[in-house]
Amino acid sequence: GVDRGLVGRWVVSSTGGTGAYAELASVDAVGLFEVPDGLALDDAVALLADGRTAGMMLDAARPRPGERVLVEAAAGGVGTLLVQLAKAAGATVVAAAGGARKAEVALGLGADEAVDYGEPGWAGKAGEVDVVFDGVGGDVAREAFTLVRRGGRMVSFGLASGEWAGIPEEDAAERGVTLVRPGATPEELREFTRSALAEAAAGRLRPVIGQRFPLDGAADAHRAIQSRATIGKTLLEVRRP
Repeated sequence: GVDRGLVGRWVVSSTGGTGAYAELASVDAVGLFEVPDGLALDDAVALLADGRTAGMMLDAARPRPGERVLVEAAAGGVGTLLVQLAKAAGATVVAAAGGARKAEVALGLGADEAVDYGEPGWAGKAGEVDVVFDGVGGDVAREAFTLVRRGGRMVSFGLASGEWAGIPEEDAAERGVTLVRPGATPEELREFTRSALAEAAAGRLRPVIGQRFPLDGAADAHRAIQSRATIGKTLLEVRRP
């Protein structure tokens, strides 16, 4: 059932959460995304899930020009993209990352300021914001919530700490903060992916591939991610047929 126009083209696709650690995979043709001309295959793979997620988070929170935006886990796969997208939307971007090396990565992507959320008092350095993109959860997210101005928004996309923020709705309402619950139809999710691939092909969005492992080193890749030492996206490289 494949589109014959795609024969001979590079494509990327999800495998539905299983069966991707392999040299060959069978996928539903409807889930294929053509890699645009000018975009490297590994960059397209790095954008497949994270580009969709970043686009959906940006659409949900809708930062406006001049607003101050805090991006947690700013050196992660989604965070690095959110830094770029929020900056392109005209926002002032404050990157919150775990460690000086990761903060430097975020600054290199266009963040206006960076703070290390592993340091005591980091929230005071970040200052008040209008939007929080929460990719850490736990105590970091709960502290970030206290920075959101009345009329601001907070949206969560990850839980690097191991737990969600768990901000009570009544606390948010009392402070005039909207806890955004993003949602999208399957076609909208596909459009977010297509948009991310197109933006990258045009040179306006750059995925950060921080580390690569061979397929038989998948366990090492998981250990690196679990240690929270990775930057950007982690790729497994397989032998092409």
